[in-house]
Amino acid sequence: MNIQSRLTSLHEDEMSPDQRKVLSEILQGPRGNLDGPFLAWIHSPALADHAQRLGAFCRYHTRLDLRLSELAILLTAAWWQSQAEWQIHEPIARGSGLSDDVIDALRAQRTPAFVQKDEAIVYHLGEELYRTRRVSDERYQEAVNAFGEPAVVELVAIFGYYALVAMTLNVFAVRRPTTAPLPFPEP
Repeated sequence: MNIQSRLTSLHEDEMSPDQRKVLSEILQGPRGNLDGPFLAWIHSPALADHAQRLGAFCRYHTRLDLRLSELAILLTAAWWQSQAEWQIHEPIARGSGLSDDVIDALRAQRTPAFVQKDEAIVYHLGEELYRTRRVSDERYQEAVNAFGEPAVVELVAIFGYYALVAMTLNVFAVRRPTTAPLPFPEP
């Protein structure tokens, strides 16, 4: 995939053995491509190795339904106004069953009118976490009652991991070439 960024391009024949090793693991894993933040992280193969393993868990192996994980990811992309994170995950979110109304509200940075209670719980926990850098006892208990404590731990990990992804994509100006308008205005 032709991705644009401000990073120095790396070609496989120019990579160190550690970079080639982690590239091989990424390409053989569930992602199958060097997309998004991995374009930056491959410059630090140790970081790329750890981050890709955490990312694979957060994206593919948590107790949460994919629809809820993608909601958390889109909330994060909207919070950070991460163009590429949104571009990558919006189609996945739609395919997972997240409604157009919820997706459109997130992109517009409005609180969605949720039909699904579990989606409202994920959104409100994430929104409160980002806005206050904490979660109230009531919000925490609501999430634990809905999903169980291990899933709430994993949900917080999704928010944290995808915040790292968003920051990486924003700092290194990672963009997917497209004729579609960017999801967020550029500052």
